[in-house]
Amino acid sequence: MLAPYACHPEASRGRLYPETMSSFRSAFQRDRDRIIHSSAFRRLKHKTQVFVEHEGDYYRTRLTHSIEVAQVARTIAGVLGLNTDLAEAVALAHDLGHTPFGHTGEDALGALMAPYGGFDHNAQALRIVTKLERHYADFDGLNLTWETLEGLAKHNGPVTGPHADAKHAGPLPYALAECNAAWDLELSTHASAEAQVAAIADDVAYSHHDLHDGLRSGLFSEADLMDLPVTGPAFAEVDARYPGLDPMRRRHEALRRVFGRMVEDVIAVAKNRLDAAQPKSVEEIRGLGTTVIRFSKPLYQDLKAIRGFLFTHMYRAPSVMVERARVTIVINDLFPLFLAHPEHLPAEWRADVAQAADQTALARIVADYVAGMTDRFALQEHARLCG
Repeated sequence: MLAPYACHPEASRGRLYPETMSSFRSAFQRDRDRIIHSSAFRRLKHKTQVFVEHEGDYYRTRLTHSIEVAQVARTIAGVLGLNTDLAEAVALAHDLGHTPFGHTGEDALGALMAPYGGFDHNAQALRIVTKLERHYADFDGLNLTWETLEGLAKHNGPVTGPHADAKHAGPLPYALAECNAAWDLELSTHASAEAQVAAIADDVAYSHHDLHDGLRSGLFSEADLMDLPVTGPAFAEVDARYPGLDPMRRRHEALRRVFGRMVEDVIAVAKNRLDAAQPKSVEEIRGLGTTVIRFSKPLYQDLKAIRGFLFTHMYRAPSVMVERARVTIVINDLFPLFLAHPEHLPAEWRADVAQAADQTALARIVADYVAGMTDRFALQEHARLCG
């Protein structure tokens, strides 16, 4: 049973290209399935979060991260009476637009694309699902429902208008502007509660697994986490209950408590905010002017402390910075090479190049190609073309 403020599939605004309804899957289930079967989703297997793909088999990739986000989103959405299929679809697609080498690759490509409208991985995800996936006979992209597209565009909040985050100041990313021009996504409002769930599930998943990956990599130790909020009490609770526990089991037990604390906090806050607002429809959720799915203020401050620790000890650790510099060179070499010599692009991409109206159009085609690369393919291409 769905809550009245949930997205009901039978009330969906539909697809840009009308299709016959499925006899055994809802519109949002079809969206989820199309995302899972897309080429871009498969490529996430070889795109990493923090560590480059060849550095170890146990670190999270964009694919495993997306699966973890989807699991958290389904749990939270189910408890709140929301549409779990829509929450899962947005969660699975939210990282489709990421470049190789994580945020390092995005930073490099963003700088290179600055003269051509910039680069934003959220907007690129929309470009992928509306244009770049080319498998269907009747349309480019995946022809997802309006609600899933809205979730991808606005899961982090309004992009325009008085409630937009300050980081969105300035012109819209071109990929987002193109998609919105084709179908108005109402960028000045908040997204559905399902999309908000996908966004918070992303925060929960990476806050948990970055601690796990950082410990596994040896960039910091359990002792370093004892003085932090949330993590310190979690380890203390495990030590009190299981004295002398094997170190790996101790780590797992503590971090699963951190994970549980975040999920329980989100659910409790969401229930309180929904009870206070009493929304009667998803339109009322969009029009509240604030999110209903969020962390409590105390936990948010605790997580800021943990993220500050991770930034210093993991994201900007000396060994990670060395690798960041190396892979930045890869992007900085490949993009201008393809821009100057598009004949190096695969044949199916050269067909688009032939139709490019100007240098900006060509640069966006090159950015699409480079952004779609996996870590290993980008390294291979760099070795092949640049020596």
